[in-house]
Amino acid sequence: MSEIKRNGHGAMDMTQGSPTRLIVLFSLPLLAGNVLQQLYNMVDSVVVGNYVGSSALTAVGAGFSIMFLISSLFLGFSMGATIMIAQYVGAGDQGAVGRTVDTIYSALLVIIVPLTLLGVLASGPLLTLIRVPQEAYEQARTYCMVVLGGIIGTLGYNMNSGIMRGLGDSRTPLIFLFIACVINIVLDLVFVLVFSWGVFGVALATILAQICSWVFGIFYRRRGVEEHLRAADLAEGREQCLRRLLGQVIRLGIPSAIQECQFAVGILIMQALINGFGNDFAAGFTAANKIDTFAFMPIESFSIAATTYVGQNMGAGRLDR
Repeated sequence: MSEIKRNGHGAMDMTQGSPTRLIVLFSLPLLAGNVLQQLYNMVDSVVVGNYVGSSALTAVGAGFSIMFLISSLFLGFSMGATIMIAQYVGAGDQGAVGRTVDTIYSALLVIIVPLTLLGVLASGPLLTLIRVPQEAYEQARTYCMVVLGGIIGTLGYNMNSGIMRGLGDSRTPLIFLFIACVINIVLDLVFVLVFSWGVFGVALATILAQICSWVFGIFYRRRGVEEHLRAADLAEGREQCLRRLLGQVIRLGIPSAIQECQFAVGILIMQALINGFGNDFAAGFTAANKIDTFAFMPIESFSIAATTYVGQNMGAGRLDR
């Protein structure tokens, strides 16, 4: 059986070797990361459910639904970036890879302020729209304000992960997610049990953990792969080039963004129906839904691996694969 080819930074070359083996091996760290991500989200629910109360558990569930809606549009477009990077990696065009990474970061810096303001301002009306029980409303609003105020950590981590996946590296994002998970668990327990900050403490722990993971990812990229990405002088003006690449990212990301938004809206509609049955019912749904999410993880991981595989091989002109 042929060895899996990796470059000096651990990224997988998916243009050579058994397609099945490549996709499966690439998807395993993604699956482990999805499990960690869900455990990461479950920690908030476990801590508030056991040490704060059912109203806090309802608040966390409602707040997470709104955060997912606000961030889903950007996360959908990040899939377009992953596809483009995978294609350029497959084609061996490292200059285009570097410029695409620059484009993604530039887009994040432009969009983050209005997106944060939108999330903070819209959280109250959205909580009312989905009929959050009165006894949980203020806690849910607190959770939303804190988490959406620090949404740059969530988007930054997912952006770094998308870049690394496009390069063919599914293992490094798992390491950063593990770090975030450990930080979140420790801070949850400290903020809730020691400082008695309740839902505010859980939300603060979440964004601090995500920001730490994002920052670690930035340092890794700069020290480990940045020089690998930098190549080729721009033949056209930098601004014009970045604008063209951003247009391509948006075009490729629109289908995924629409899909993510539809899913997020569906969750909000279902959340509104659940909340109509009262606080205890909503708290029970939040707990059960965390467990139910595990059922979707294998196929989600496999689909992301297949996306990277197809992107690299299309970029390399290996349509036969």
